[in-house]
Amino acid sequence: MARYAQEWGVKPELEVFDMGQVGIASRLVRKGLVDGDPLFQFCLGIDGGAAASAESIMALKSMIPANAVWAAFGISVHEMPMVAQAVLLGGNVRVGLEDNLYLERGVLAKNGQLVEKAARIVRDLGATVLSPADARRKLGLKQQLRKAA
Repeated sequence: MARYAQEWGVKPELEVFDMGQVGIASRLVRKGLVDGDPLFQFCLGIDGGAAASAESIMALKSMIPANAVWAAFGISVHEMPMVAQAVLLGGNVRVGLEDNLYLERGVLAKNGQLVEKAARIVRDLGATVLSPADARRKLGLKQQLRKAA
């Protein structure tokens, strides 16, 4: 699959749920099967995986290649606390309905509301929310093609 991603010019998101998976993903990087700076996504708070904690983030972060870009997310009630932890530990964040359905206890969210809440946390912690174009540059992705008029 990694060879296909390279052939098709797709940058893989290396989602890892525990330390063993970081090792497997890092092996792909060492073998030259991931082009450019790899993107690791730490998936936290999922049963059987890494806990949603600063300690888990630090342990996972310590294992990834030096040139890696990383982000972290927590599922369910851990989503926004892990936004804060990732920012405080120098990483990037991901939020969305795939990981959490609620804006707050008992209040169903819309995806945009989760993004707005996360962006507010990021800014409140003194970090920058990237535009889509800036995020593409940071990740080494092709710039989005313009739609024909």
